[in-house]
Amino acid sequence: MRHLLTAALLLAGTAANAQTISADTMKEVTKELSSDAYEGRAPTTPAEDKTIAYIVQRFEKAGLKPGNKGKWTQDVPLVEITASNVQPLVFSGGKAPVSLDYRKDMVIATYRVVPKVAVKDSDVVFVGYGINAPERGWNDYAGLDVKGKTVVILVNDPDYKSPETKGLFEGKAMTYYGRWVYKYEEAARQGAAAAIIVHDTYPAAYGWGVVQSSWTGPQLEQDTPGDHMDQSQAIGWMQLDKAKELFAAAGKDFDALVASAGKQDFKAVPLGVKASVSWDNSIKRQASKNVVGILPGTAKPDEVVLYSAHWDHLGRCDAVNGDDICNGAVDNASGIGGLVALAEAHAKAGPAKRSVVFLAVTAEESGLLGSKFYAENPVYPLAKTVGGVNMDSLNVLGKTKDFTLVGAGKSELEDLVKPFVAVEGRVIVPEERPEAGGYYRSDHFSFAKLGVPMLYGESGDDLVNGGKEAGKKAAEDYTRNRYHKPQDEYDANWDWSGAVSDLNIYYGLGRQLAEGAAWPNWYKTAEFRAVRDKSRSGQ
Repeated sequence: MRHLLTAALLLAGTAANAQTISADTMKEVTKELSSDAYEGRAPTTPAEDKTIAYIVQRFEKAGLKPGNKGKWTQDVPLVEITASNVQPLVFSGGKAPVSLDYRKDMVIATYRVVPKVAVKDSDVVFVGYGINAPERGWNDYAGLDVKGKTVVILVNDPDYKSPETKGLFEGKAMTYYGRWVYKYEEAARQGAAAAIIVHDTYPAAYGWGVVQSSWTGPQLEQDTPGDHMDQSQAIGWMQLDKAKELFAAAGKDFDALVASAGKQDFKAVPLGVKASVSWDNSIKRQASKNVVGILPGTAKPDEVVLYSAHWDHLGRCDAVNGDDICNGAVDNASGIGGLVALAEAHAKAGPAKRSVVFLAVTAEESGLLGSKFYAENPVYPLAKTVGGVNMDSLNVLGKTKDFTLVGAGKSELEDLVKPFVAVEGRVIVPEERPEAGGYYRSDHFSFAKLGVPMLYGESGDDLVNGGKEAGKKAAEDYTRNRYHKPQDEYDANWDWSGAVSDLNIYYGLGRQLAEGAAWPNWYKTAEFRAVRDKSRSGQ
């Protein structure tokens, strides 16, 4: 690593200033894509065609070439499932029946592509955090047969309350085991008919409103052979107070069971009640699109440096004060604005030795589906993809003194980026809330899982104008009042200096990788190292 760091230090002083990141470009793109005319940019809707056309236009204007064998787009096969006639989720057989209303008390969905779902009188089992991690000596399903049963699961990891990032599950730093996606995957592997996660705002890292808006209305999944029949019939969330009511009706102490679930000797607890729920599905199969632009390399065009950002948002959503368009200005029209601005900067600097690819992916909000499809069906082989940067929600509050590496401690890109952060007069700081599992919640994770080192960084909270208090207050306000809500709208008063500073860092790192010969890897302790070593072994 020493020679890589030396090269980085030599280049960092000039690379970040060898171009101009256009704040005007970011403003224009963000304002356009988050306007009501794009209806919240939901994939497979008429708004998608408008969105794709605009991104292609901006990529072409920036100086990129079509990146998919002469085409600007990559088809991503999706299936849209829309629930209707959703009946209450009813738990019977306890001291009193407990009924949960759709949207208000629970949300329910399915990965299965079927016209109707009916779970009837399914035995209910509390499985703690729903984790089976043999390498950590943990199995919440040990000695348990949940085939045909309904499992109730806690969100996050067993040690998320830890003040440090050390422990069996990395302490307060969420692992993949803490993500809701994993919990449903494991429940399906165990044969559960239904899997219901108990929503709790702090460990989930977002309020019920986010769950409600994300899990209702049309739901997208990758359209694959087999129609996902290997998955549970029903997956969903329930409100915390309803979980407590359920446990009380079952004669169980909710708080005591939650406490026991955090211990390694936890054993799953049958609740002695039965669950029933049913609904109808309308099914629509339709391809969405990733947009792929490239600045071809001069010396090693088959070796690729990657920038990514997702173009989609939630479309029409639950109305707030009569407004039912979730515009997604920060999340993630701003990221596409950053992608276009970086494309302009690289094109202006001229082609590098390696190719630079700019990827605008679809269906991130539906579970990273666009990036997952690209990673599994890459236009440019992953073994030849050097590494890259993902952008999801840019800083529009102003420049900060700090820079956060999300999921730090994973790859050598973290060492290479340090000089570029220093050139910006900033310092790298730990994540404020590693328990939120940010590293597993955006598109870089699709590539990381398959071995490609991807940097996911962002501005910290220490604003140059206002300090940490102002930064934290603004971040909390966004999460509480705008994130995944109609209020995430463009504001002409935003300060883009922080986004420009972040993009200077991303530009410098990407340019160094594109002009160099280095192949940064994951650290030896990272869960993705073995995959990368295997993919690169034949090169």
